[in-house]
Amino acid sequence: MRNPKNWLWLFLFGSLWGINEVVMGGILSQNKVPHFSIFLAVIALFILAVARGIVNTPGSSTVIGVFAVLFKLANAAPFHCHLLGIFITGLAFDVFASVLMKNEKTAPIRSSLTGILSTYSGNALFAFVITYIVRYEYWTREGLPKVFSHIFVAGTITALLAAVAVPLGFRVGVTSGTLAKRQPRWTSTGTVVGIVVVWILARVLV
Repeated sequence: MRNPKNWLWLFLFGSLWGINEVVMGGILSQNKVPHFSIFLAVIALFILAVARGIVNTPGSSTVIGVFAVLFKLANAAPFHCHLLGIFITGLAFDVFASVLMKNEKTAPIRSSLTGILSTYSGNALFAFVITYIVRYEYWTREGLPKVFSHIFVAGTITALLAAVAVPLGFRVGVTSGTLAKRQPRWTSTGTVVGIVVVWILARVLV
């Protein structure tokens, strides 16, 4: 994490996660797609896995989540429950990836387990915090049935998809990281350009 290039990577992936939330989330919400948060969560976990393949450091996924929150704050109306969900997803993934995905030779089963555990724990933590601590009206109105639905219905669908998306993303990240090390100067330039393009796109599309 002391390497400035790693911070560029984290900012890029946080921005990619953020634009997914802002643009894709906006489209799915406007079209009233059922359980659209599942799609957003799976894409987020894929992004986190790719990033972990490049910067495999404890704390990196939480930082990406913070950058994604800042991106959404800068480019969309501040729905605080969404921001909390983003942060908790990054935190939950960080905890399990730091234990189960310690190096680039991590077995796919461990990556799948990371996706599954991150999903269930993240959904559970979010649902209980937003309902019983923050007491957000949309959640308190339905109470425990909504909490259980978020954990066991949406959570199970997300976990099954994450079991595939996380190992795939991690392998993409490891391969990309290996290639990036061969051309460090071009990689840094490309990362900066990618960040700028994502932020410009957000301004144009939102």
